[in-house]
Amino acid sequence: MAVKGGSIWSCAKTPYSHQGISDLRSNRSGLGLNLSLRKWECCSLGVSLAHKAITPVEDEKPNLPAMESAGAIQRVEDNESKGFHKDMNLLPKPLTAADISPSPDDGSKVRVAYQGLPGAYSEAAALKAYPKCETVPCDQFEAAFKAVELWLVDKAVLPIENSVGGSIHRNYDLLLRHRLHIVGEVQLLVNHCLLGLPGVRKEELKRVLSHPQALAQCEMTLSSLGIIRVNTDDTALAAQMVASTGLKDAGAVASSRAAEIYGLQILADKVQDDDDNITRFLILAREPIMPGTERQYKTSVVFTLEEGPGVLFKALAVFALRGINLTKIESRPQKQRPLRVVDDSNEGSAKYFDYLFYIDFEASMADPRAQNALGHLQEFASFLRVLGCYPMDIIP
Repeated sequence: MAVKGGSIWSCAKTPYSHQGISDLRSNRSGLGLNLSLRKWECCSLGVSLAHKAITPVEDEKPNLPAMESAGAIQRVEDNESKGFHKDMNLLPKPLTAADISPSPDDGSKVRVAYQGLPGAYSEAAALKAYPKCETVPCDQFEAAFKAVELWLVDKAVLPIENSVGGSIHRNYDLLLRHRLHIVGEVQLLVNHCLLGLPGVRKEELKRVLSHPQALAQCEMTLSSLGIIRVNTDDTALAAQMVASTGLKDAGAVASSRAAEIYGLQILADKVQDDDDNITRFLILAREPIMPGTERQYKTSVVFTLEEGPGVLFKALAVFALRGINLTKIESRPQKQRPLRVVDDSNEGSAKYFDYLFYIDFEASMADPRAQNALGHLQEFASFLRVLGCYPMDIIP
């Protein structure tokens, strides 16, 4: 099956092939402040699925056994139920990064990948963005990215930051390493519940399982109960483990939907320390949205800067000078080249961390202000890539 090429808006003065992306070289002197939208047109890469190269991330495990087919996501096994939930074996099996066999799609539904098991907050965000979608669970963030790239699903909905726990750095890194585009975002109010087996009281619990961020967000409640915390990969997995083990002294912090799916009892509701606990999710797709000016848009970019005094100030000033509002700035050390050597005539050589800067700003790439701002930014940037331009009508 032929794969449509993912388009990339990027430009670089120096090669960045080690980061797993394609770069567009351009003559800086020809850009000026009248940068046209044509400079940011997408480069279409026509690649067949059989020869499509996926750039591995550092912690990717090679030679994982491939699943029989993507249809195995929803196959029903003949094993007997263990009793804690009669339909446990009917739940979708999480997609792994090694599952590269595309499943037939009749086009009747949008298939949306998310990280975790059924009942995870990411699944709730996917259903909020696409109420009639078919959700596809993935065991890791990396698998969700690959599922979109390999046409197993149409979209992926992944968390990028939480109002209490901060940014999800893993997904920032994966945005740079994969050729997907941000096409929207959704915000989800997180309501943590303390779950246990039916008939168990919360005072009987000795340990509680959940994702580390979920446990941290419920610190006060869990401390008052004197419960030992046990980390898991996601909240829904914690609920499944409590149900499958049948241990009455074990609980889970997860959603009310997870309690319903895995046959658990809600021992306490809203156990998070902060009621305004909101997670922002990005919607990722193979193709970008064509930017317009008929409504408000947000643009996300990533860049690195040349060495020099005040260069970050100058880079941010290109937006302020044009009245463009920044909504997010995040810095990440470059993993492949973490240190930058700076010559000093007195002390020899000094080494500093070299950073990538991720920025969200309120403007469309069809807006001349945004085009000129990015053209101006190139005067200070050694690498620049547009991650996505998408409408600002966020799903609340």
